[in-house]
Amino acid sequence: MFAKIEINGTIEIVTGLHIGGSSAFSAIGAVDSPVIKDGRTNMPMIPGSSLKGKIRTLLAKRYNNIVAQTPDDDAECLTRLFGSSKKGNIKTSKVLFSDMFIENMDELRQVGLTGPTEVKFENSIQRATAVANPRQIERVVRGAKFPLHLIYEVTKEEEIVEDFKILKDGLQLLEYDYLGGNGSRGYGRVKISNIQLEVVVGDVDDTIMEKCQKIMEC
Repeated sequence: MFAKIEINGTIEIVTGLHIGGSSAFSAIGAVDSPVIKDGRTNMPMIPGSSLKGKIRTLLAKRYNNIVAQTPDDDAECLTRLFGSSKKGNIKTSKVLFSDMFIENMDELRQVGLTGPTEVKFENSIQRATAVANPRQIERVVRGAKFPLHLIYEVTKEEEIVEDFKILKDGLQLLEYDYLGGNGSRGYGRVKISNIQLEVVVGDVDDTIMEKCQKIMEC
């Protein structure tokens, strides 16, 4: 069996998001730690690799019985879904993650914002000397929205529902964790909503699709 299911939704930033970009050529006085941006528009983006890596890490904590040395040593249900490059157990990923680009800039401007990011000033203090080390960290502002777009490749009909339960677990765990850096300091909380499924290649039984849609809406 071969089919593809498109998964669309919205990721809304609840607290300032920092996924770091390059500061190698920053001018004097520029932000110390900028966010990653789309090269064409210079607007913030969420790399698909960042989302995939975070979700897989959270799911590894949930499903692995022991601490896996590498992602290739994850539980079978995870390597089946996300792939494995382990010799003798090579599997391709069933889920394709797309890069995400901010989609509600007009809405943000209507509430008075001039740009999609903010600069947060922070200080780290050396305990022994009390010397301050100030820094400027760029963050995507709360309220920014990014279109979630995944493609799930169907290989076995009997695995679809279980795979979607795992995906739902991953997205839910992410909402109770954080995306990007500095999560322990309040950065990177997100809300995921408006998830819709559509078969875009091949055919999938309507009953299975209804079950999967209900799973993703819970």
